[in-house]
Amino acid sequence: MKIICVEEHTGDQDLLKAGQPKQKAEASYFTEVGTEFKGSLDDGDDKLPSTLNFQISAKLLPDRDGGRLAIMDQHGIDVQILSYSNPSQYVPADQQVELTRQANNRLAESVRAHPTRFGGFACLPWGHPEAAAEELERTVKELGFVGTLLIGRPGDTFLDDPRYEPVLAKLNELRVPIYLHPGVPLPQVQQPYYGGLATQVTARLSLFGWGWHNEAGVHLLRLLLSRKFDEYPNLQVISGHWGEMVPFYLSRLDDSIPQAVTGLSRSITETFKQHVYVTPSGIMGLPQFEFIHKVVGADRILYSVDYPYLTLAGARRFLESLSVSLEDKEKMAHVNAELLFHL
Repeated sequence: MKIICVEEHTGDQDLLKAGQPKQKAEASYFTEVGTEFKGSLDDGDDKLPSTLNFQISAKLLPDRDGGRLAIMDQHGIDVQILSYSNPSQYVPADQQVELTRQANNRLAESVRAHPTRFGGFACLPWGHPEAAAEELERTVKELGFVGTLLIGRPGDTFLDDPRYEPVLAKLNELRVPIYLHPGVPLPQVQQPYYGGLATQVTARLSLFGWGWHNEAGVHLLRLLLSRKFDEYPNLQVISGHWGEMVPFYLSRLDDSIPQAVTGLSRSITETFKQHVYVTPSGIMGLPQFEFIHKVVGADRILYSVDYPYLTLAGARRFLESLSVSLEDKEKMAHVNAELLFHL
Protein backbone atom coordinates (compact mmCIF):
# COMPACT_ATOMS: atom_id res chain seq x y z
CA MET A 1 0.00 0.00 0.00
CA LYS A 2 1.44 3.32 -1.09
CA ILE A 3 1.81 5.83 1.77
CA ILE A 4 2.03 9.59 1.24
CA CYS A 5 2.87 11.62 4.34
CA VAL A 6 1.98 15.29 4.22
CA GLU A 7 3.46 16.95 7.32
CA GLU A 8 7.13 16.16 6.93
CA HIS A 9 9.60 18.94 7.47
CA THR A 10 12.89 20.22 6.22
CA GLY A 11 14.94 23.30 7.02
CA ASP A 12 16.45 26.28 5.26
CA GLN A 13 19.50 27.87 6.83
CA ASP A 14 18.86 31.35 5.39
CA LEU A 15 15.27 31.46 6.67
CA LEU A 16 16.44 30.16 10.04
CA LYS A 17 19.21 32.72 10.43
CA ALA A 18 17.09 35.67 9.30
CA GLY A 19 14.13 34.71 11.47
CA GLN A 20 15.93 33.79 14.69
CA PRO A 21 15.96 37.25 16.32
CA LYS A 22 12.20 37.70 16.08
CA GLN A 23 11.48 34.11 17.07
CA LYS A 24 13.67 34.49 20.16
CA ALA A 25 11.96 37.76 21.04
CA GLU A 26 8.48 36.28 20.69
CA ALA A 27 9.15 32.86 22.24
CA SER A 28 12.37 32.80 24.23
CA TYR A 29 10.96 29.89 26.23
CA PHE A 30 11.52 27.68 23.18
CA THR A 31 15.03 27.07 24.49
CA GLU A 32 13.65 25.86 27.85
CA VAL A 33 11.94 22.66 26.67
CA GLY A 34 14.95 20.56 27.73
CA THR A 35 16.22 17.37 26.15
CA GLU A 36 14.13 14.68 27.83
CA PHE A 37 12.72 13.12 24.67
CA LYS A 38 12.46 9.36 24.37
CA GLY A 39 12.58 8.99 20.60
CA SER A 40 15.47 7.27 18.88
CA LEU A 41 16.13 6.59 15.20
CA ASP A 42 16.92 3.02 16.26
CA ASP A 43 13.32 2.46 17.39
CA GLY A 44 11.92 -0.59 15.62
CA ASP A 45 8.56 -0.90 13.93
CA ASP A 46 7.15 -2.67 16.97
CA LYS A 47 6.97 0.83 18.46
CA LEU A 48 5.11 3.97 17.35
CA PRO A 49 6.34 7.43 16.31
CA SER A 50 7.82 9.33 19.22
CA THR A 51 9.42 12.74 19.72
CA LEU A 52 13.10 12.99 18.89
CA ASN A 53 15.68 15.04 20.73
CA PHE A 54 15.72 18.45 19.04
CA GLN A 55 19.46 18.18 18.43
CA ILE A 56 18.88 15.03 16.37
CA SER A 57 15.96 16.65 14.53
CA ALA A 58 18.07 19.71 13.71
CA LYS A 59 20.69 17.50 12.05
CA LEU A 60 18.07 15.60 10.06
CA LEU A 61 16.05 18.62 8.88
CA PRO A 62 18.30 19.81 6.02
CA ASP A 63 18.65 16.33 4.51
CA ARG A 64 16.56 15.99 1.37
CA ASP A 65 18.57 13.23 -0.20
CA GLY A 66 19.92 9.76 0.50
CA GLY A 67 19.76 9.75 4.28
CA ARG A 68 16.11 10.76 4.42
CA LEU A 69 15.20 8.38 1.62
CA ALA A 70 16.93 5.50 3.39
CA ILE A 71 14.91 6.13 6.57
CA MET A 72 11.71 6.40 4.52
CA ASP A 73 12.52 3.08 2.84
CA GLN A 74 13.30 1.48 6.17
CA HIS A 75 9.83 2.32 7.47
CA GLY A 76 7.83 1.89 4.28
CA ILE A 77 7.03 5.53 3.52
CA ASP A 78 6.77 6.12 -0.22
CA VAL A 79 6.29 9.90 -0.50
CA GLN A 80 6.82 12.92 1.73
CA ILE A 81 5.30 16.32 1.00
CA LEU A 82 8.09 18.52 2.33
CA SER A 83 7.63 21.87 4.07
CA TYR A 84 9.96 24.27 5.82
CA SER A 85 9.56 24.42 9.59
CA ASN A 86 11.18 27.88 9.62
CA PRO A 87 8.38 30.48 10.02
CA SER A 88 8.94 32.82 7.09
CA GLN A 89 6.94 35.60 8.77
CA TYR A 90 9.76 35.95 11.32
CA VAL A 91 12.11 37.05 8.56
CA PRO A 92 12.49 40.87 8.41
CA ALA A 93 9.88 42.27 6.05
CA ASP A 94 12.42 43.74 3.65
CA GLN A 95 14.00 40.29 3.15
CA GLN A 96 10.93 38.07 3.05
CA VAL A 97 10.13 38.17 -0.66
CA GLU A 98 13.64 37.31 -1.80
CA LEU A 99 14.48 34.76 0.90
CA THR A 100 11.23 32.81 0.52
CA ARG A 101 11.67 32.75 -3.25
CA GLN A 102 15.20 31.40 -2.90
CA ALA A 103 14.11 28.83 -0.31
CA ASN A 104 11.30 27.63 -2.56
CA ASN A 105 13.71 27.28 -5.46
CA ARG A 106 16.01 25.14 -3.32
CA LEU A 107 13.13 22.93 -2.23
CA ALA A 108 12.03 22.57 -5.85
CA GLU A 109 15.51 21.31 -6.74
CA SER A 110 15.11 18.52 -4.19
CA VAL A 111 11.67 17.62 -5.52
CA ARG A 112 12.98 17.55 -9.10
CA ALA A 113 15.86 15.31 -8.00
CA HIS A 114 13.42 12.79 -6.47
CA PRO A 115 10.07 13.40 -8.19
CA THR A 116 8.54 10.08 -7.15
CA ARG A 117 9.50 10.51 -3.48
CA PHE A 118 9.00 14.19 -2.65
CA GLY A 119 6.45 16.94 -3.15
CA GLY A 120 6.59 20.49 -1.87
CA PHE A 121 4.59 23.04 0.10
CA ALA A 122 5.57 26.66 -0.55
CA CYS A 123 6.72 29.06 2.12
CA LEU A 124 5.31 32.53 1.51
CA PRO A 125 6.30 36.12 2.40
CA TRP A 126 3.31 36.67 4.67
CA GLY A 127 4.32 40.22 5.48
CA HIS A 128 3.47 41.11 1.87
CA PRO A 129 0.14 39.42 1.06
CA GLU A 130 0.07 40.49 -2.61
CA ALA A 131 3.60 39.16 -3.10
CA ALA A 132 2.63 36.02 -1.17
CA ALA A 133 -0.21 35.38 -3.63
CA GLU A 134 2.20 35.86 -6.53
CA GLU A 135 4.74 33.48 -4.98
CA LEU A 136 2.04 30.89 -4.38
CA GLU A 137 1.07 31.03 -8.05
CA ARG A 138 4.71 30.80 -9.15
CA THR A 139 5.47 27.81 -6.96
CA VAL A 140 2.37 25.94 -8.07
CA LYS A 141 2.54 26.70 -11.79
CA GLU A 142 6.30 26.80 -12.32
CA LEU A 143 7.74 24.63 -9.54
CA GLY A 144 4.94 22.08 -9.26
CA PHE A 145 4.25 22.61 -5.55
CA VAL A 146 0.98 21.29 -4.18
CA GLY A 147 0.00 24.18 -1.89
CA THR A 148 1.44 26.08 1.04
CA LEU A 149 2.08 25.49 4.72
CA LEU A 150 1.78 28.27 7.29
CA ILE A 151 3.55 27.95 10.65
CA GLY A 152 1.30 29.69 13.19
CA ARG A 153 -0.20 33.12 12.51
CA PRO A 154 0.85 34.99 9.36
CA GLY A 155 1.50 38.09 11.48
CA ASP A 156 0.03 39.75 14.53
CA THR A 157 -3.44 38.55 13.50
CA PHE A 158 -4.89 35.35 12.05
CA LEU A 159 -5.54 34.41 8.45
CA ASP A 160 -9.11 35.72 8.54
CA ASP A 161 -7.74 39.28 8.69
CA PRO A 162 -8.83 41.08 5.48
CA ARG A 163 -5.23 41.89 4.59
CA TYR A 164 -4.68 38.21 3.67
CA GLU A 165 -7.55 38.10 1.19
CA PRO A 166 -5.14 37.99 -1.80
CA VAL A 167 -3.70 34.67 -0.59
CA LEU A 168 -7.09 33.12 0.14
CA ALA A 169 -8.36 34.23 -3.25
CA LYS A 170 -5.31 32.71 -4.95
CA LEU A 171 -5.71 29.42 -3.06
CA ASN A 172 -9.33 29.36 -4.19
CA GLU A 173 -8.37 30.13 -7.79
CA LEU A 174 -5.57 27.56 -7.98
CA ARG A 175 -7.55 24.93 -6.04
CA VAL A 176 -4.58 24.04 -3.83
CA PRO A 177 -4.75 23.69 -0.03
CA ILE A 178 -3.13 25.50 2.85
CA TYR A 179 -1.77 23.50 5.77
CA LEU A 180 -2.44 25.38 9.02
CA HIS A 181 0.49 24.22 11.12
CA PRO A 182 0.72 25.19 14.82
CA GLY A 183 2.83 28.11 15.93
CA VAL A 184 3.67 29.79 19.21
CA PRO A 185 0.81 31.33 21.22
CA LEU A 186 0.18 35.04 21.09
CA PRO A 187 2.68 36.69 23.47
CA GLN A 188 -0.21 38.35 25.30
CA VAL A 189 -1.59 34.98 26.44
CA GLN A 190 1.50 32.82 26.84
CA GLN A 191 2.37 33.75 30.43
CA PRO A 192 -1.19 34.21 31.78
CA TYR A 193 -2.23 30.84 30.34
CA TYR A 194 0.89 28.72 30.66
CA GLY A 195 3.31 30.51 33.01
CA GLY A 196 3.89 30.04 36.72
CA LEU A 197 4.80 26.36 36.48
CA ALA A 198 8.16 24.62 36.46
CA THR A 199 10.30 26.06 33.66
CA GLN A 200 10.19 23.03 31.37
CA VAL A 201 6.51 22.43 32.09
CA THR A 202 5.63 26.00 31.11
CA ALA A 203 7.73 25.76 27.94
CA ARG A 204 6.26 22.45 26.82
CA LEU A 205 2.69 23.34 27.80
CA SER A 206 3.03 26.59 25.85
CA LEU A 207 4.20 24.74 22.76
CA PHE A 208 3.70 21.16 21.62
CA GLY A 209 2.03 19.99 24.83
CA TRP A 210 -1.04 22.21 24.41
CA GLY A 211 -0.55 25.88 23.60
CA TRP A 212 0.28 25.83 19.94
CA HIS A 213 -2.37 23.19 19.22
CA ASN A 214 -4.97 25.40 20.88
CA GLU A 215 -3.63 28.31 18.82
CA ALA A 216 -3.97 26.31 15.59
CA GLY A 217 -7.50 25.25 16.51
CA VAL A 218 -8.51 28.86 17.15
CA HIS A 219 -6.92 29.81 13.82
CA LEU A 220 -9.02 27.23 11.99
CA LEU A 221 -12.23 28.22 13.79
CA ARG A 222 -11.69 31.90 13.01
CA LEU A 223 -11.28 31.05 9.34
CA LEU A 224 -14.48 29.03 9.43
CA LEU A 225 -16.59 31.48 11.45
CA SER A 226 -15.48 34.46 9.34
CA ARG A 227 -17.33 32.79 6.45
CA LYS A 228 -14.21 32.42 4.33
CA PHE A 229 -15.32 28.99 3.14
CA ASP A 230 -18.59 30.45 1.88
CA GLU A 231 -16.69 33.25 0.17
CA TYR A 232 -14.08 30.89 -1.30
CA PRO A 233 -15.83 27.61 -2.10
CA ASN A 234 -12.66 25.93 -3.42
CA LEU A 235 -10.63 26.75 -0.31
CA GLN A 236 -9.31 23.63 1.40
CA VAL A 237 -7.40 23.51 4.68
CA ILE A 238 -5.28 20.73 6.17
CA SER A 239 -5.19 20.55 9.96
CA GLY A 240 -2.70 18.33 11.77
CA HIS A 241 -2.77 16.53 15.11
CA TRP A 242 -6.23 15.12 14.34
CA GLY A 243 -7.63 18.58 13.61
CA GLU A 244 -6.05 20.57 16.47
CA MET A 245 -8.85 19.75 18.96
CA VAL A 246 -11.65 21.11 16.74
CA PRO A 247 -13.32 17.82 15.68
CA PHE A 248 -13.82 16.88 19.31
CA TYR A 249 -16.00 19.97 19.79
CA LEU A 250 -17.94 20.08 16.53
CA SER A 251 -21.24 19.01 18.07
CA ARG A 252 -20.81 21.52 20.87
CA LEU A 253 -20.00 24.26 18.38
CA ASP A 254 -23.11 23.47 16.33
CA ASP A 255 -25.27 23.61 19.43
CA SER A 256 -23.79 26.77 20.93
CA ILE A 257 -23.10 28.75 17.73
CA PRO A 258 -25.93 27.78 15.34
CA GLN A 259 -26.40 29.01 11.79
CA ALA A 260 -28.81 31.68 12.97
CA VAL A 261 -25.83 33.24 14.73
CA THR A 262 -22.98 32.43 12.32
CA GLY A 263 -24.80 33.29 9.10
CA LEU A 264 -22.97 30.38 7.47
CA SER A 265 -24.59 28.57 4.56
CA ARG A 266 -24.08 25.28 6.43
CA SER A 267 -23.59 24.16 9.98
CA ILE A 268 -20.10 24.34 11.45
CA THR A 269 -19.78 20.56 11.22
CA GLU A 270 -20.90 20.47 7.59
CA THR A 271 -18.53 23.30 6.68
CA PHE A 272 -15.66 21.56 8.45
CA LYS A 273 -16.31 18.23 6.72
CA GLN A 274 -16.40 19.87 3.28
CA HIS A 275 -13.36 22.12 3.64
CA VAL A 276 -10.96 20.56 6.16
CA TYR A 277 -8.71 17.53 5.94
CA VAL A 278 -7.14 16.20 9.13
CA THR A 279 -3.90 14.31 9.65
CA PRO A 280 -2.47 12.50 12.69
CA SER A 281 0.94 14.25 12.68
CA GLY A 282 2.40 11.16 14.30
CA ILE A 283 -0.24 10.86 17.05
CA MET A 284 -0.88 7.19 16.41
CA GLY A 285 -3.48 6.60 19.11
CA LEU A 286 -6.29 4.16 18.36
CA PRO A 287 -9.02 5.98 20.36
CA GLN A 288 -8.23 9.26 18.64
CA PHE A 289 -8.29 7.63 15.22
CA GLU A 290 -11.57 5.82 15.87
CA PHE A 291 -13.24 9.06 16.94
CA ILE A 292 -11.95 11.01 13.94
CA HIS A 293 -12.86 8.20 11.53
CA LYS A 294 -16.39 8.18 12.87
CA VAL A 295 -16.89 11.95 13.01
CA VAL A 296 -14.93 13.18 9.98
CA GLY A 297 -14.79 10.08 7.80
CA ALA A 298 -12.05 8.38 5.77
CA ASP A 299 -12.54 10.76 2.83
CA ARG A 300 -11.18 13.61 4.97
CA ILE A 301 -8.14 11.96 6.54
CA LEU A 302 -4.59 12.30 5.18
CA TYR A 303 -1.53 10.62 6.64
CA SER A 304 1.45 12.30 8.31
CA VAL A 305 4.16 11.60 10.85
CA ASP A 306 5.84 15.00 11.49
CA TYR A 307 9.31 13.68 10.62
CA PRO A 308 12.02 14.50 11.69
CA TYR A 309 10.51 15.85 14.90
CA LEU A 310 9.05 12.39 15.38
CA THR A 311 10.45 9.04 14.32
CA LEU A 312 8.85 7.05 11.50
CA ALA A 313 8.82 3.89 13.62
CA GLY A 314 5.54 2.00 13.36
CA ALA A 315 3.80 4.54 11.13
CA ARG A 316 3.05 1.96 8.43
CA ARG A 317 2.15 -0.77 10.94
CA PHE A 318 -0.38 1.50 12.67
CA LEU A 319 -2.18 2.25 9.42
CA GLU A 320 -2.14 -1.33 8.19
CA SER A 321 -3.46 -2.67 11.51
CA LEU A 322 -6.54 -0.44 11.71
CA SER A 323 -9.88 -2.24 11.87
CA VAL A 324 -11.35 -0.46 8.85
CA SER A 325 -11.87 -1.51 5.25
CA LEU A 326 -8.98 -1.73 2.81
CA GLU A 327 -10.74 0.98 0.80
CA ASP A 328 -10.61 3.35 3.78
CA LYS A 329 -6.95 2.53 4.41
CA GLU A 330 -6.11 3.27 0.78
CA LYS A 331 -7.96 6.58 0.95
CA MET A 332 -6.07 7.69 4.03
CA ALA A 333 -2.73 6.32 2.82
CA HIS A 334 -2.62 7.90 -0.63
CA VAL A 335 -5.89 8.28 -2.56
CA ASN A 336 -7.10 11.41 -0.74
CA ALA A 337 -3.69 13.07 -1.11
CA GLU A 338 -3.52 12.23 -4.80
CA LEU A 339 -6.93 13.78 -5.39
CA LEU A 340 -6.30 16.88 -3.25
CA PHE A 341 -2.85 17.56 -4.69
CA HIS A 342 -3.77 16.62 -8.29
CA LEU A 343 -0.97 14.06 -8.32
